[in-house]
Amino acid sequence: MNLTCYALGAAALLALTLPVAAHHSFAAEFDQNKSVSLKGEVSKLEWFNPHIWLYLDVKDEQGVVARWQCEGGAPNSLTRNGWSKDSLKPGDAVVVEGYLAKDASNTCSIRSVKLPDGRGVFLGAGAQESPEK
Repeated sequence: MNLTCYALGAAALLALTLPVAAHHSFAAEFDQNKSVSLKGEVSKLEWFNPHIWLYLDVKDEQGVVARWQCEGGAPNSLTRNGWSKDSLKPGDAVVVEGYLAKDASNTCSIRSVKLPDGRGVFLGAGAQESPEK
């Protein structure tokens, strides 16, 4: 019985910490002093809480494709501003402005996404959560 109580207590403690670990602050993961501009094609858009993820194929000067993952704003906020999971489709050409991840991976926080005609698609988490300079 004692072992069962300890196991249940440990499981409850773990369950309580998971929601806290699932969400993070902008400053914990991204560097506001390292901006990036990515011109590429959408490969996938994941429209899930707590943030959307936009995946891009970006060619460098030599034509080598690099895969990027870009974290955006909350789906509810973007939906209230008129955007949806169908606003971008695979193959769409976009320019993403954002902030690089601190771990030096091909990851960024989206500040803005623009289509070739200059129209903005949506603002990301970095635009809302990044401290003012």
